[in-house]
Parts: sequence; C-alpha cells; structure tokens
Amino acid sequence: MSASIRPGLSERFGRVRVAATVAMSIKARALREAGHDVVTFAIGEPDFATPPHAIEAAHQAALRGDTKYPPQDGTRALKAAIQRQFKRDHGLDYALDEIMVSNGAKQVLFNALMATVDEGDEVVIPVPCWAAYTLMTQLVGGTPVHVSCPQNNGFRLRPEDLEAAITPRTRWLLLNYPNNPTGAVASRAELAGLAEVLLRHPQVWVMADDMYEHLYYSEERYATLAEVEPRLKDRTLTVSGVSKTYAMTGWRIGFAGGPKDLIRAMVSMQGHAAAGVSTIGQAAAVGALDGPQELVAERAAIYRRRRDFVVAALNACPGISCHLPEGAFYVFPNIAGCLGKTTAGGRLLQTDQDFSLALLEEHYVALVHGGAFGMSPYLRISYATDDASLAKGMERIAAFTRGLR
Repeated sequence: MSASIRPGLSERFGRVRVAATVAMSIKARALREAGHDVVTFAIGEPDFATPPHAIEAAHQAALRGDTKYPPQDGTRALKAAIQRQFKRDHGLDYALDEIMVSNGAKQVLFNALMATVDEGDEVVIPVPCWAAYTLMTQLVGGTPVHVSCPQNNGFRLRPEDLEAAITPRTRWLLLNYPNNPTGAVASRAELAGLAEVLLRHPQVWVMADDMYEHLYYSEERYATLAEVEPRLKDRTLTVSGVSKTYAMTGWRIGFAGGPKDLIRAMVSMQGHAAAGVSTIGQAAAVGALDGPQELVAERAAIYRRRRDFVVAALNACPGISCHLPEGAFYVFPNIAGCLGKTTAGGRLLQTDQDFSLALLEEHYVALVHGGAFGMSPYLRISYATDDASLAKGMERIAAFTRGLR
C-alpha cells in the first residue's frame, strides 16, 4: 500500500461545524488570556450555585457506595422524581417506562433524532432557534426545514406557517418555549392553534423542548403542548432537565417523557453511544427535583430584574431596538440601525457577525450574532451573569454604538 494513503474521516463528519456560541467563547477566552478584561454574554449558563441540598444528595450517594454502573434509562429514584415533577408542574402522567434520563437534554434530542430520522426525512424547526437543532438534524441525515418566526409575530410559530411547512417527509416538529435565543413563549391559546394543525398530520412527532420552563415572567403558568392538547401526548416528547432551573449545567442531567416505544428506542440509541448517566449526578438531580423549590421563583425574579435592566439599556443605544422577552435568560435585539456604519476602529459593519466581532475586539464584549440562530440582523445576549458584569457590558455596548459613523 502506498505510504501516501491514510484512513480518512467520514462523510458524516463533513456535516459538522463548530457552534457559534462555542467559537465566540474560544475567541473571548483567548483575549482574556492575553490580559484583556472581557465581559462574556455568549453562553447560556446560570451564574448561581447548585442548590446545597442537591450537592448533599450527591455526597450522600457517594458515601453509601452508589457509584456502580447505572441503568441505561436512569435510576428508578430519579425517574420517580421526574414522574412527580411532570405531574406537579403540568398534570402529565408518565409511567416509569415512559421516562428516560440522558447526559443533558441535548443527548435526549440526539437520541430521539437518531431513533426516528432516516436520510432525507424532514424536521420542521421554527427560527430563530438553538443552532444545535439544525446541526443534529443534519448529522443524522435529516433535512432541516426552517420556518421563519419574525419579531412582528412575537418570534412565535403561527399555525398557518406550520401547515405550509409540513410535507409527507416531515418526521418532527421542534418546539422550544421559552425560546433560545429570543425568550419568546407561546400562550395556551397559541399552542392550541398549533395542536389543531398537528392533529391533521398524524405522521409528525413533536418535540417540546421545555428546558427553560421555570424561567417564565408572566403571571400565567407555563404550559407545555401535551398538557394543552392531551390527544397529542402519544406522539409528543416532553424534554427538560435540571441545568437551567437549578444551575446544574455541569451535572449533565436531562430527561424526557414520551410514548413507551419511542422511549425504548431512544434508550437503545443511548446504550450504544454513552450507556447510562453518572449515578452521582442523578442523585443530585433527585435532590433538586424533590427538595425545596422556593429558590426557583427567587432566581426567576432576579433574572426578570436583569432582563428589564438589559432591555432598557439596549433600547437607549443608538441603532438598537430590543423587544421584551417573556422567558429564558436571553434578549435578542435588532441592530439594523447599526449596519452600514463604521466603528471607531475603522471597521465597516455589514452584518450582525461583523458587529459581534468588532464589539469583541474593540470593546471586549462577547455575544453571539443572530445569524447563528437563523435570523439577522440580531444579537443574542445572555443575561445569566452578575449585575456588575451586566452594567459594564451595557456601558461598553453603548460606547461602541455611540462611536459608529
């Protein structure tokens, strides 16, 4: 064999690219390591600590020797806690074999797509959206079908737009409320309108990504699709986790409730990829779900105050217009008024990506351009950080926009 011939990478790998949030975080880290004071709004990670009772639950699990291989679908204790959470928060009844635990909610989504999507099958994804939905769909061979949800629709999916997007090849609709990156939330009436469309298309699975469900700033309680329309429960995968609500991103615990056959297939996929989930992390999640819940509302109130501050600060910046999101911990401001201008450092801003890169390199604020989430000219800013950093970052953004000519 010729020495010039080497094993190659797969065609599948060619579908993969680095997520914009990760790329921006790498750039910010490099600037920080070079000695610059960088304010980072790029990653959606709570700045709060994991609740002490969750940490204590993990500690006690380790002390009693709960350190062996876990069941692939999750420990019985955690699945029972998840069962109680679904009932408590949404009135949803799932049997234990209709629940699974994964290494973060992202693996739940990946398991589901791997188990159900064949080459060329379509996944309807409202945009703006978390970029991972598109990337995972492409990785498993599916075709993302993006449906625009512009700001004048409140960044929410309309029934008529959903109807137009569905074809005989449609396998999934991905719904994410409260939404990343916009913070939009669909009301019960709006979900009911989408449900009427879905009832006419029984071949379509529905993935309700409710990761930010407890970060909702309306007086109305957050509702998920299977709760609003029980006739869709047998083809809806309801997804959540402990990462955002309980500030447990590093514990890597996501979960889902759904039809038994789908859950069984997802568990099988997980078994071939990562097997079970850390027993210590699962014990911590039981502690979080079954422990005191007062901190959930307390932290949501802090996020709401931060949201109000950031929205007001951005709306005071020349060329920026920011709507008021209903949930999550992101704002998604429009920067159309800044494009076509030149920065104080001499850079012409033609796109939202130009804006984000210039802001980072000239004023040391890291955020993510809206194009990475499927809609321009916008920015995604995470306000899941301390008040001092928010104030400093907003001051820098204001100075940057005032310097545009």
